[in-house]
Amino acid sequence: MAKAASETPLMQQHKAIKQKYPDAVLLFRVGDFYETFGEDAIIASQVLGITLTKRNNGAASSSELAGFPHHALDTYLHKLVKAGYRVAICDQLEDPKQVKGIVKRGVTEMVTPGVATNDKLLEHNSNNFLAAVHFTEDILGVSFLDISTGEFFVAEGNQEYVDKLLQSLKPAEVIFQRSYQKHFKEVFGLKFYTYTLESWIFDETFAAESLLKHFQTHSLKGFGIENMHCGIVSAGAVLHYLKDTEHPNLQHITSIQRLEKEDFLWMDRFTIRNLELLGTGHENGNNLLKVLDNTVSPMGARMLRRWVLLPLKDLRKINERLGLTEYFIKEVDHRKQLQHLIKQCGDIERLVSKIPTKKINPREVLHLAKGLQQTELIRQMALASGNDYLKRLGDALNGCHYIAEKIINEIAENPPVAASKGGAIKAGIHNGLDELRSIASGGKEYLVSIQQREAEKTGISSLKISFNNVFGYYLEVTNSHKSKVPAEWMRKQTLANAERYITPELKEYEEKITGAEDKIMAIELDLYDKLLLELQDYIAPIQVNGNVLATLDCLLCFAANALQYNYKKPDVHEGLELDFKGSRHPVIERNLPVGEAYISNDIYLNPGEQQVIILTGPNMSGKSAILRQTALITLMAHMGSFVPADTARVPLTDKIFTRVGASDNLSGGESTFMVEMNETASIINNISQRSLILLDEIGRGTSTYDGISIAWSIVEFLHSSPSAPKTLFATHYHELNELENKLPGVKNYHVTNKEVANKIIFLRKLAPGGSTHSFGIHVAKMAGMPPELIERANDILKQLEEKHVDEEKPESQKDVRASGPEIRDTKQSVKKLSAPQMQLSIFDAHSETFDEIRQMLTSIDINRLTPVEALMKLNEIKGLLK
Repeated sequence: MAKAASETPLMQQHKAIKQKYPDAVLLFRVGDFYETFGEDAIIASQVLGITLTKRNNGAASSSELAGFPHHALDTYLHKLVKAGYRVAICDQLEDPKQVKGIVKRGVTEMVTPGVATNDKLLEHNSNNFLAAVHFTEDILGVSFLDISTGEFFVAEGNQEYVDKLLQSLKPAEVIFQRSYQKHFKEVFGLKFYTYTLESWIFDETFAAESLLKHFQTHSLKGFGIENMHCGIVSAGAVLHYLKDTEHPNLQHITSIQRLEKEDFLWMDRFTIRNLELLGTGHENGNNLLKVLDNTVSPMGARMLRRWVLLPLKDLRKINERLGLTEYFIKEVDHRKQLQHLIKQCGDIERLVSKIPTKKINPREVLHLAKGLQQTELIRQMALASGNDYLKRLGDALNGCHYIAEKIINEIAENPPVAASKGGAIKAGIHNGLDELRSIASGGKEYLVSIQQREAEKTGISSLKISFNNVFGYYLEVTNSHKSKVPAEWMRKQTLANAERYITPELKEYEEKITGAEDKIMAIELDLYDKLLLELQDYIAPIQVNGNVLATLDCLLCFAANALQYNYKKPDVHEGLELDFKGSRHPVIERNLPVGEAYISNDIYLNPGEQQVIILTGPNMSGKSAILRQTALITLMAHMGSFVPADTARVPLTDKIFTRVGASDNLSGGESTFMVEMNETASIINNISQRSLILLDEIGRGTSTYDGISIAWSIVEFLHSSPSAPKTLFATHYHELNELENKLPGVKNYHVTNKEVANKIIFLRKLAPGGSTHSFGIHVAKMAGMPPELIERANDILKQLEEKHVDEEKPESQKDVRASGPEIRDTKQSVKKLSAPQMQLSIFDAHSETFDEIRQMLTSIDINRLTPVEALMKLNEIKGLLK
């Protein structure tokens, strides 16, 4: 009790607020500073690099203290959130000038990684999602909300589907039920920033009520989510969390969309990683998104990212995109004009989301209005075009003429960065404001005129007018002119060599001018608030504009890419035949040295005669690139993009699976081989007739016998599957070439090379037939291995090949072929290898002794040998070696 009594009222207030937000760093506004106390101060000083001091509370108790000026909030806030801390911003809720005693304070905003709205916390080209996951026994619900744009998505499905969405959309924060903390980490790993909530929040009735109340509808049918019970729970949890973190102004969240698994081409997270769609694992590595993203607006960049991760499966929609891309390629002027106008619009989605919270500044409001004017021009161009899809997109645009004109008429041409700085409203909008401004700005001239008039009237040449905070404006007269002062002047202060006076006229003017600044600010803020209130009615149509402009931006980007990179229009069809002529890898070809052309390849797959291609070839010859480009061209076609090929017939595909490269998951306790088998099992268990499967070096993570056996059986399984998925199988097991003779749908191909002066040149061209060498030693030589090591490796290879030829028997060969793959006994061959030449002389010197020992050991019957006899024999052998 004594300690509590010793705390100042300010610290008592801080303690009470901190108790409500125990897991957040509390930024406590005190005057012009944000202060942190105790544990929060230690965190702030470490993360922000600010000074840590001690605050004494007038008693024995003291507390750590660290603070920064309030105007530096944006700079410091993002550092704390990026470091993974939740931050509660506690502001003064009253004007300190008008309050006696302690100022009322409260948390006005809680900032966490998933509910960040500050520009410094956001990447302009990617969404900042808050996700919620709802667990049930057999199905999971998941929702994603970007509070900075108002986009709200909901989905439900099995564990794998939710995992894929989380890995793809990469939410900044994931919330879920507290009791599932361990389960979440086991299923989805440790990569996400998470926060747990009480279980009562995850109740369907409560969640549905929250959603209906927010959207002000009688049901959720209009959004198509009324039967997504788990999804509704997760979406309700998101809304609850926003209110919990002091985000009550959510008028910009105007709709919710379902993410239906069946609407998009499925790629599991292994495929997204293996195809390097978003990243390569290297800091400056290139990826598909980086190559394709030539959008001109942040909205377009964010949408393109989603298109890469969620390609379409609806042929009509794919063809709409391809058709409009083709239209933009032909209409060059139209394309350039539209791109220019979209660029001028800026980030409409993020600007409009600032309106409900009144965090949008006058510059941004003016920019929004100018963006609406550009939108109207885009609308007119679209409606006048010859493309039906473009007309439909144009028809969805809304110039919002009334509000755009009102903003441009009322907001100053060069407005301040904050309304509180003044000067945001144009002249001629409010008579009282104009009068007050003329008083405030004309003040100096008026004072000069008073000074000149009074000097002439009294003859006091040195008369001057000044101001201080004690008694406002005054006239100052030096002692030499004191006798000339009129009787009506009132003396206020006597100095050593002068007197200070005030007059009724000065007093009257002072009241006008000092009140004018405050009145100007009050009128300006009132007019600005009213403007924002009117602007709120236009949030939904402006968001639709943002979505349409993002779509146009992506398709204009596709057209520009097609022209710049020589991409061609794919023929996406409902058949099952895949036929690429002159196909290229879109990422690798962008990173070739200047003047070097990418070597293109033809790829043909058909469930009938060429369902599985076994691809062999030297290491580093480009097998993996051929596999990846097949998948990337298929994916780009389903996005509605033109593709890097001379011609491409792309079958409508429902799933792309890849198993490319090997990576250990040692932290998860899994070896390379285990990871490989997990990923391959995921493929085998999910294939369909419209799947595209790409397998690279399956089985290399285990012994040769196991590897060949697994690879062989995988090919057999895929070939005999009723689904007959189109498959490309790259391998260094040349034994798999045998499968072409056994299975009608399997065809061998290899990547060509030529040998010049004992050097291998990779031609990177696909040709029918299998390859018999792996050229690993040549690759080792190219990597800079010592010449003696290379020479020895060639010697060993030659001996192994000779042994294999000697030991082969035609009869056994036939037997092996009938029963399965013929596998060399590598261990036996290695046993019979001769040692390196430099060691032969040692063995030659003792060859007779060794022969004698060998004969002695051969003649011994170990089963009849007693321990004593064994010791005697061993001693005898030892004697021979002396």
